[in-house]
Amino acid sequence: MSSSTYFYQECPTCGRPVEIRVEYLGRKVTCHHCRGKLVARDASSFRPNPAHKSSTLLERAEQLLDSLAEDEKEELHPTHTDAPNPR
Repeated sequence: MSSSTYFYQECPTCGRPVEIRVEYLGRKVTCHHCRGKLVARDASSFRPNPAHKSSTLLERAEQLLDSLAEDEKEELHPTHTDAPNPR
């Protein structure tokens, strides 16, 4: 019986730790928390850019706020009604 070895990498979108199999090093993976995309990298060969992390988090926050605003707008002004169409 073989067991997989995992490592943790911080998601650049939400900042939460993502458990990744070592077999996926160098591949694109998806964060199971926010569905953000990242490339699995060995921590010893990768130095994160703190400015990039901040801008990525701000961009994600803006996306979430925009999405929420669109949802609220739809609730206030529905695009369809259940009333019959008068002729």
